[in-house]
Amino acid sequence: MKPVELINISKSYDQEQHVLKEINLTIEKGEFFVLVGPSGSGKSTLLRMIAGLEAITDGKLKFNGKLVNHLPPKDRDLSMVFQNYALYPHLNVEQNILFGLRAKKIAEDEQKRRLMQTTEMLGLSDFLKRKPKELSGGQRQRVALARSIVSESPLCLMDEPLSNLDAKLRAQMRMEIKRIQKKLDLTMIYVTHDQVEAMTMGDRIMVLNDGVIQQVGEPIELNNAPTNLFVASFIGSPKMNIGSAYIENHQIVIEDTLRISADITTVTGWLKERKFTVGIRAEHIKQTTEEHATHQLEVVNVEQLGNETLITFEIGNVLWTAKWLGQWLVSVGDYVPVSISMENIHFYDTNTGDLLKAAEQEKEREGIAL
Repeated sequence: MKPVELINISKSYDQEQHVLKEINLTIEKGEFFVLVGPSGSGKSTLLRMIAGLEAITDGKLKFNGKLVNHLPPKDRDLSMVFQNYALYPHLNVEQNILFGLRAKKIAEDEQKRRLMQTTEMLGLSDFLKRKPKELSGGQRQRVALARSIVSESPLCLMDEPLSNLDAKLRAQMRMEIKRIQKKLDLTMIYVTHDQVEAMTMGDRIMVLNDGVIQQVGEPIELNNAPTNLFVASFIGSPKMNIGSAYIENHQIVIEDTLRISADITTVTGWLKERKFTVGIRAEHIKQTTEEHATHQLEVVNVEQLGNETLITFEIGNVLWTAKWLGQWLVSVGDYVPVSISMENIHFYDTNTGDLLKAAEQEKEREGIAL
């Protein structure tokens, strides 16, 4: 029996504008499941429907096989962490954490046990008598998380809880949340617009756009075989390099500029007869020597990140970025030798955006394990 099942879930206002369209999804027990997509894609609305804060227009929502469409939030046995923390400013940390337990009239001894266990786990033991205004952003987020954990609900929902934190705190809290989720074996549904958060935290990820599921899978699957151009351009840092292409004289011609030798026996007839779109990850535009280079490309931008370098090239009317490990001392205007192989190229239908053929080397990597 699955903890959470969404069956043909839809949401519309005034029976006209669909915010979500026929969402079918199953979430496993103990899974860290991430909903990711751009602003306005419907991910927070979906989370609120699961929580019972938004009405479901159509479809069925089940918890452990039981239909819960019309159950109020308090009867759904879940906890939720909001983007804005939602702490009571007049209550101290201890009172904020225990607010829900006191409302449920949980025994005092049990409240104390849960409080001590949770605050020790989250490093809040020294802040119990402080008010929220006396805490940093990261500490406030821990209080909101602690309030969720003490409820001991098997299902935890999180709506962009780290978006108000700085980069260093976000990285720290990502690890903290993931560690706690595994330790307590929580089933967690986590909403974010940040694909880095999604890729680093999720056991599985659902990519949502315009209220429609684009792809559901493990992070490595979404990176290696994005099912359409939206996922290809949304997942990955930097995003996948995209360009229009066609085949001419046993070569793939990209943006009427870049030519790549193609083994014509591996290119099926339907690909020869149409224009298509190609995609290649930044790490697969590889640095090499002039002797082994397939192309000499002009540098139009350089970003030094310390442990790696992002180098941007102009390919026809689009910009492509290469990601090279280490510090590369190149300048704008330099021509650098690179190697681009057909084995690293994804092929997409230009009209539908659907994946036609994933990169060969990416498919091989899916089977690698340590």
